Amino acid sequence: MNDQIRPQPGIMDIALYEGGKASVAGVNNVLKLSSNENPFGPSDKAKEAFARSVHQLHRYPSTDHQSLRNAIADVHGLDAARVICGVGSDEIIHFLCQAYAGPKDEVVFTEHGFLMYRISALAAGAVPVEVPERERTTDVDAILKACNRRTKLVFIANPNNPTGTMISSAEIERLASKLPPQAILVLDGAYAEFVEGFDAGLSIIEARDNVVMTRTFSKIYGLGGLRVGWGYGPKHIIDVLNRIRGPFNMSNTQLDTAEAAVRDQDYVNRCRADNARMRHWLAEALAEHGIPSDTSMANFILARFASPEEAEACDIFLQSQGLIVRRVASYKLPHCLRITIGDEASCRRVAYAIGQFKAQA
Repeated sequence: MNDQIRPQPGIMDIALYEGGKASVAGVNNVLKLSSNENPFGPSDKAKEAFARSVHQLHRYPSTDHQSLRNAIADVHGLDAARVICGVGSDEIIHFLCQAYAGPKDEVVFTEHGFLMYRISALAAGAVPVEVPERERTTDVDAILKACNRRTKLVFIANPNNPTGTMISSAEIERLASKLPPQAILVLDGAYAEFVEGFDAGLSIIEARDNVVMTRTFSKIYGLGGLRVGWGYGPKHIIDVLNRIRGPFNMSNTQLDTAEAAVRDQDYVNRCRADNARMRHWLAEALAEHGIPSDTSMANFILARFASPEEAEACDIFLQSQGLIVRRVASYKLPHCLRITIGDEASCRRVAYAIGQFKAQA
């Protein structure tokens, strides 16, 4: 081994990201409820666009993503010139850290926030700064207390993953207005579509020059396997991000399928309604078994157990029944399991299995 060949500082501090499990050794008929995927998959219109894209496999995609950006702008009432598209919202998060944070700069996020905030900060050579939450909910005062002249980015997911909790637009506005002048507030809206009537902070972005939004097609649109995300913010920030974005970072298949998906808002509305119905049912069912959860505004429930040992034992039992949920010890919630909201049959199956586990405990 050549000890003179070394990566940039911070990179070896990155723990490899582990996605939700998809299989259990020796168990068939496995139900995956570990990655917050839409149980119904993408809309038929998105599937049709995906199938048609096979005829363009030999063609380079557009470098400006104009058609998809126009579709996103039409649906959400945005300025298409201020939309940027990426390989999942992860890539937009990475762009932000690469462009605005470097050695000795600080990137702030909450203790139960998405793991990519820390990873992207370290990859840029910046210092990740984790702040406490209050009852598994973003604490604006704690964030502001952690900010200083070195703070360059502040990430909050609203609703948050893996807690499912969210804060009000008034609290987001208060945070944005009190940040240091050199800091950018990033609103991660991966789960925004699951909240009826929620603009994910759009009105705040339009009124300010220090707030950016990230969004994804991986959740309610059912395109997790295709990896499509987007961002929106002030023109001066989006222009910077486009300078480091690869010219062909999105394929024709990604662009065409995502455009069809975002224009099919009837499908999105049906998925949102079904998710809300089954989310309420599952939370009530688990509560009857003595397992509480915070009010979730996303497509999952964070089930809280009496101890890390009980959570682990329940997870092992669920796996034996072919049910895969997500342990969240890496999010500093070792006594919890995150359970994706599936279709009705899936929710009933997992609730029944947890009832069995509690009965035999």
